[in-house]
Amino acid sequence: MKQKILMEKYPIFDLEIGFDETTFRSVDEIIGYLKTKIDEHPVARYIAVFDHYSHTKSLSDGMINEDIKDAKNIICCFGKELPKPEVLAIRPRSIGVAQMSDKFVVSFLEAPNPAANSAMESWVKGIVNI
Repeated sequence: MKQKILMEKYPIFDLEIGFDETTFRSVDEIIGYLKTKIDEHPVARYIAVFDHYSHTKSLSDGMINEDIKDAKNIICCFGKELPKPEVLAIRPRSIGVAQMSDKFVVSFLEAPNPAANSAMESWVKGIVNI
C-alpha cells in the first residue's frame, strides 16, 4: 500500500492489485467484500455505493481513461464524535475501486482518524491473497 499526495493536495492511500494476486474477479465482488468489513466493524456504518463509471459515462462531456473498465465507491462513516459542525466537511469516508485492463486499483483519502485509516488499510490489504 502506498501513501502519496494526489494532485499536489490530497493525501491518499492506494494499492494496485494484479488479477493474479486476488481471487476477486470484479469491482462488485470487491465492493461486496468491503461492505462485509464495514458491517462487521463496531463503529463504521455503510452508507451507499456510487457507480462512478456509469455516472461519468452518462455525461455528454464525461471523460474516462480508456484503461478504466469499471469504477465504484463504497461510502461509509467512522464518526463516533461530533465535536463541532465543521467535522461534517471531512466525513463520510469513501473507498474507490477501479478495474483496469490488468489490475484493480483501490484507494481512499487519508482520514483524520488514525483508527479509520488503520481499518481501511487492513480491509484493502485483505483483497490480496496471502
